[in-house]
Amino acid sequence: MEDVQEQQSPSLGQDGENEIVIENAASVHAEPPQDANGPPKVNTKAEILHDKVKKQIIKEGHGPIPSKYSTCFLHYRAWTESTQHKFEDTWDEQRPLEMILGKEKKEMTGLAIGVSSMKAGEHALLHVGWELGYGKEGNFSFPNVPPSADILYEVELIGFDETKEGKARGDMTVEERIGAADRRKMDGNALFKEEKLEEAMQQYEMAIAYMGDDFMFQLFGKYRDMALAVKNPCHLNMAASLIKLKRYEEAIGQCTVVLAEDENNVKALFRRAKARAELGQTDAAREDFLKARKFAPQDKAIARELRLLAEHDKAVYQKQKEIYKGIFGPTPEPKPKQTNWLISIWQWLLSLFYSLFRREKRKAE
Repeated sequence: MEDVQEQQSPSLGQDGENEIVIENAASVHAEPPQDANGPPKVNTKAEILHDKVKKQIIKEGHGPIPSKYSTCFLHYRAWTESTQHKFEDTWDEQRPLEMILGKEKKEMTGLAIGVSSMKAGEHALLHVGWELGYGKEGNFSFPNVPPSADILYEVELIGFDETKEGKARGDMTVEERIGAADRRKMDGNALFKEEKLEEAMQQYEMAIAYMGDDFMFQLFGKYRDMALAVKNPCHLNMAASLIKLKRYEEAIGQCTVVLAEDENNVKALFRRAKARAELGQTDAAREDFLKARKFAPQDKAIARELRLLAEHDKAVYQKQKEIYKGIFGPTPEPKPKQTNWLISIWQWLLSLFYSLFRREKRKAE
């Protein structure tokens, strides 16, 4: 949050290892893929991974590929190739899939073959034959997949953990899950400092994946506090990055997640207000800024943003005033009445005769 760091604000500036603020962030995480017209159209050359699995790269990743028993975190959409019917979408659910390579479900064998060839951050389209998908019989529960259906997967590999035993999140203790998430957060902070911003966002996203709603729902007391001390800074750093990318709606969403747990979080209120102001939601932005100022009354960054909002409102008012003036024109000046000289002379003569008449009458009396 560059404007806050410039002011050296104690409540909104850099927060040690919990929250990193980097200047001059040009790009962070790739835009979530769009789904307006079914599967994406990809022109890259298809790589044959298996008789029944082909891959086309949409966006290159970085680093090594996962090995057997790696715990992979990925987002994906799935369509039947013949009908283009979409039957799964983890982006819509906002919950990445956790897959341990070599321990995947039978119907995800083809997907796992594709994922095992991908690097962290890679975005690809997979063509999977029905033999390595839902088979000859298909699936008539959820997800609903017809018999012998070839599948298209749009996949983004967020990242992966190399573990010999392939231990899933569900098999970890509370301390192990919080510890794994904290390591991801620390990795993200280090990458931020090196300005490897795309990789940092992936680390934060993986840290949050360890802290899913099902896990947080089970935590109370000190364990919940420990988990939130890892989870919330990841959301806040993602919000700061999204603001730099002008992805304001997503930034608002990240801040709102934090405020659901801590309604008085000054950083979340400040960043949500910034995003709202950029979207022109000035009333909502002012409300967040004022609430943040309530808990940080001496903060110069908040005061400055409120002042900028007031100046913006004044400028908008003046602009509207000029627009309306242009539409309706200036207020017309009253036209001076034209003088009728004959009437004026006649009135003067009448007044003169009346004066003479009164004078003669007084003399007669």
